Amino acid sequence: MSTETRTDLYPTRGVSEVATPRVDPVVWSPPGARGPIRQSDLDGFERDGFLAIEELIGPDEIGTYQAELNRLITDPAVKADERSVVEPTSQDVRSVFEVHRISEVFAKLVHDERVVGRARQILGSDVYVHQSRINVKPGFGASGFYWHSDFETWHAEDGLPNMRAVSVSIALTENYATNGGLMIMPGSHRTFLGCAGETPRDNYKKSLQMQDAGTPSDEALTKFADRHGIRLFTGSAGSATWFDCNAMHGSGDNITPYPRSNVFIVFNSVENAAVEPFAAPVRRPEFIGARDFTPVK
Repeated sequence: MSTETRTDLYPTRGVSEVATPRVDPVVWSPPGARGPIRQSDLDGFERDGFLAIEELIGPDEIGTYQAELNRLITDPAVKADERSVVEPTSQDVRSVFEVHRISEVFAKLVHDERVVGRARQILGSDVYVHQSRINVKPGFGASGFYWHSDFETWHAEDGLPNMRAVSVSIALTENYATNGGLMIMPGSHRTFLGCAGETPRDNYKKSLQMQDAGTPSDEALTKFADRHGIRLFTGSAGSATWFDCNAMHGSGDNITPYPRSNVFIVFNSVENAAVEPFAAPVRRPEFIGARDFTPVK
């Protein structure tokens, strides 16, 4: 790791939990900039930290992505790949990382202007894929993801300097109010919550199944929820939720019979390329935090 002095705008993983006001913009493009997002929706994203789209992928297309997801999670070679995360109890595939490099179908989705065009408009620059994955939440007991800010991890463990990244979660199955859907605290993206505790070496091996380091305290989460409230996202297959890298979010367990699956893509500005981790002994693997900053065209 480099020993040169760096300005760390968002300290985390120290002795105590520290809340820091956001100093970065939320929407980086100037007002009126061309793109697929209406200005009123950009204003809502600026305010709330998210943008829900009822139909990003049409009904005539969604079957292609569902079939590809099913192919990947039933392929023994994919399951054995280090880029796959397996559910501890059922041994089913829970996530497959770097899916845009594994699958031509999902690679085309990354390059789709309906997707990458929105990322460019929000971030005000060319973008590259910092992370991509498919998430599978089968019914009858798939575990959720605890409350967290993605940027806290990407800053601490991947070395993203600024809050200039955006994520999109595209539903590949129906997202009900009951099958472990995404929850976000609106407006939470304006405060960075630096978490307490050092980052263990190779923390990613544990955190991909159960988050520990980088987890906010119950007290801080209660204050955030009291201040911002909680929004639960539902929608049919093909709907999408764009959300800011620092939005506090999580999802519950799925104990229903109905699976919840999605493809998750993180776009980062080429002007915010990852450096050395700010609060971890080593970088995470490139299939989790990319070091190829080639713009998506």
